[in-house]
Amino acid sequence: MATANTGLVGQALVDFALHGNFPEDAISSKRVEKEDFGPALAALAAAKSKLEADKVPRQQAEVHTINEETAPDVQSWVANAKTVEDDINRSRALANEIVRRAEAPEVSGQTIRETEEKAEFLQREVVYNQQVREALTSIKHVNAVLNQVEQARNERRVLDSLHLLEKSWTAMDAVKVGKSCRVMKILDMRAFELKSAVHEVFEHVWNSLVTIDVEGHEVEIHDSREDEQMTLSEAFIGLQAYKEVQQRMALFWHKVDAAIISPRTATNHTSPPGVVVQNHVLSLQGNSDQSIAFLFSDLGLVMGYFANLLPAELLQALSNVMMPALVPRIIGSWLDPAVPATLKEIDQFQQVITSVGSFCQTLKDLKYNGFAELQDWVDNAPRVWLAKCRENALDSVRNKMGQGLGSPKAVERVETQTVSRSEGKELAANGAPTNDEDDWAAWDDEGEGDATEAPSAATQESANPSVPDINEDDADAWGWGDEEPVEEKPAEPAGADTSMDDDPADAWGWGDDEPVDPPAAPAQPKAAEPAATKNTETREMTLKESYHISSLPQPVLDLITAILEDGASLVGSQSSPVAPAAAGLFALPTLVLAMFRAVAPYYYSLDTSGGGNMFLYNDATYLAERLSDFVTAWKARGDIEPRAVAMLRLDNEIKSLRSFAARAYASEMSTQRTILRDLLGGAQNLLQQAADNSDLTAQIESATGRTRAMAATWSDILSRSAWCQAVGSLVDTIATKLVADVMDLSGIGQDEAYNIASMIAKITELDDLFIAPGAAKDDVPATAQYAENWLRLKYLSEVLQSNLPDVKFLWLESDLSLYFTVDEVIELIGLSFVDNARTRDVVREIRGSPHPRAQV
Repeated sequence: MATANTGLVGQALVDFALHGNFPEDAISSKRVEKEDFGPALAALAAAKSKLEADKVPRQQAEVHTINEETAPDVQSWVANAKTVEDDINRSRALANEIVRRAEAPEVSGQTIRETEEKAEFLQREVVYNQQVREALTSIKHVNAVLNQVEQARNERRVLDSLHLLEKSWTAMDAVKVGKSCRVMKILDMRAFELKSAVHEVFEHVWNSLVTIDVEGHEVEIHDSREDEQMTLSEAFIGLQAYKEVQQRMALFWHKVDAAIISPRTATNHTSPPGVVVQNHVLSLQGNSDQSIAFLFSDLGLVMGYFANLLPAELLQALSNVMMPALVPRIIGSWLDPAVPATLKEIDQFQQVITSVGSFCQTLKDLKYNGFAELQDWVDNAPRVWLAKCRENALDSVRNKMGQGLGSPKAVERVETQTVSRSEGKELAANGAPTNDEDDWAAWDDEGEGDATEAPSAATQESANPSVPDINEDDADAWGWGDEEPVEEKPAEPAGADTSMDDDPADAWGWGDDEPVDPPAAPAQPKAAEPAATKNTETREMTLKESYHISSLPQPVLDLITAILEDGASLVGSQSSPVAPAAAGLFALPTLVLAMFRAVAPYYYSLDTSGGGNMFLYNDATYLAERLSDFVTAWKARGDIEPRAVAMLRLDNEIKSLRSFAARAYASEMSTQRTILRDLLGGAQNLLQQAADNSDLTAQIESATGRTRAMAATWSDILSRSAWCQAVGSLVDTIATKLVADVMDLSGIGQDEAYNIASMIAKITELDDLFIAPGAAKDDVPATAQYAENWLRLKYLSEVLQSNLPDVKFLWLESDLSLYFTVDEVIELIGLSFVDNARTRDVVREIRGSPHPRAQV
């Protein structure tokens, strides 16, 4: 029962597949078991084989059927042609008879006219019949040619079939019959069907000549086969006839790539397969080396295999689709990673260049095209290497920045300055570190030093960049020349409102050659004694100062040093393949420093300690100092070529770094001053804004607390001189704000004056920040040297707590006139005292002596 059922299932499936017949109910209702599937599939396979075996005869039968269907029409046209020919003969005889009669003298004129009309008609008929005959002859010729096409196709003479098809199309175009004619439609349809049939034969022959096994990684190409009538050269003609040259070679390349090229050029395995050519078969076998030399050796075998077996036309077509895909892959996956970033591996790079050059020469000899990019890579090897060095250098800076600031490192700045005796004593008193242990008082006994005029604080330049500026007076940072009166308000480097984010171009140093306003010297009260009495003896003094940098400057310096050393070794070198890149190497430090300036603001802002900008200021300053030292040492070197010495261009970069450091410092100070002003009421008057005295006290404590917090943070970063100037600027911001708010009041009562004086006393406790380390308890703090309005604030407190005689004394006998103008003091008197005769007398005396200290 199972056997019968099995046969019925298979037959039912075959009938349905071939004819679309559904099985009868008796069969479809039967249960199909597992055992039925095998025989059913076998029946389907047998039916498939039979169909494939009957395919060509069936096509031939279809063509014969068409011929048989069209045969009556063709025979009808032939019979008609014979009839026309008979008619022509009769017409010719009739015409002769008419001529004979026309020549007879007895013929009348009417007879002649009738005869002429009949002759013209017959002539037209003759022409028509001739045209019909020519058309039928042409149709017969086309049909004969198509028969020849069919015969050539059956014999697998593909090239002859194509030539005959071309001939038949030419003959059809020459037939003087409209294309809408039924017989022309039939001929055209037959020609199209024959073209499709020939293409199937061509496909079969091509696949027998060119075989690609993707999974087996084999390519087999034969120029000809004994059982086929076409060669590869003739196949190109066939591809041209079907306009499939590019399409066919693109498909050929994709299969070759999948079978041979991609597995061999892949970089994800350590033992790539090797390329072998045996008996017209290109295949992958065994393992090859992971080196570039072996890669190009295997690719050379592949290219040689194609060049030897493919016709020149097909080889050129293959090049057009293969090289645009293969060359970028080789460069991106193999050559670019093999480019070294330093000179240590340049010998291996030379081998790579040699291998690539040999491969390009092989491609040229084999008549390939489209590998210009690969040849350019060889010709421009120095530029390629320089690009890799540039990429590696910039990535190194960016990656190092991404790792964070790291552990701070203490560094020391040492410089020698020529200072006057008074300046030196003041430096010693302020705790400025020095290696000069001589007693300044011994100058008088020893007679050392030149009795020349000491350089003023406004003109003395220092190499010490501890105070953020560009070409600024470094002596001001150390506190030298503080005896000099200063009229203008101190400013931060590059402007107090400068922001690191104002212009992204600033980070790259563009426009750094433009002048930047230096910070003014800290205000200091004018000395009581005349300037002419100052001791002007000068002497060299070595100053030392320490500050902290992050871990980022040193890698940048090491990178720049390594790049320049490589550049120096390449200058004058004749053997190195990258010697022409020497000049480019000397330009890389500019890009490295530009990258540092571009990305540093972001990464330094991530520092959680709150001192990111100050670290950036210190780091940029340190970089500028070390690079300046490097330039000096470089120019003195004798172990490198003079041309290498001249090629170093870092002076502008050093200036840019100092300007960049100044902007970092200015940005931080601008931010901190803004915070302090906001804590003190912002644009509004602090004394009018607070609801009660406790709120006022809280705001003052917030501002002073913020100042102390920033002072503590910066003390572990900045040098002592820079720290004093930075903290002094914050202190001066508080003093300036409070003085301005007091002067803006409409009146000051006694209780209010006491409260203001208490607040000022709270603020002046910041004096303890400016006591030099190790100083005696009774030493005067140096706050006034770094905060211009500090003594102005203190004298304001004195005025608020004084009566009229005391105010008069402060103006005429003390130093109040050094910090307040006549109008300001009179305004304070008007705010604090009742307008009466006594008050007016004091005002009159103050007006009468506008500069009392100048009269002393």
